[in-house]
Amino acid sequence: MCVFCKIINNELNSYTLFEDKIIKVFMDINPSSNGHILIVPKKHYENINDIELETMNHINVIIKKMYKILNNKLNFDGITLVQNNGLGQDIKHYHIHIIPKYHNNELKDVKEIFDILKSE
Repeated sequence: MCVFCKIINNELNSYTLFEDKIIKVFMDINPSSNGHILIVPKKHYENINDIELETMNHINVIIKKMYKILNNKLNFDGITLVQNNGLGQDIKHYHIHIIPKYHNNELKDVKEIFDILKSE
């Protein structure tokens, strides 16, 4: 079973920001920047060729939701969306990286950023 499937099944801990019946959103444990998150479908799809269009559309809705949360809480200067397939895809489970960009990218602890994002 892949590491993302283990996270989805709560066999491995994660800093989960959001989940519904289709996807799970959690913090990247090796972030490129503060607020680097992953959107992962709960059903295992290896890559873009496998994933159903309905699931991709749902992921796009969640991207917009996460964009607003990240911007409101972390006030980023830009954002990058990444989806790798084949070479460069470290975990063979379809997922999207949302990577906030900052003029000053002083990395903080993942737990500290998670607490900021989960605060009311």
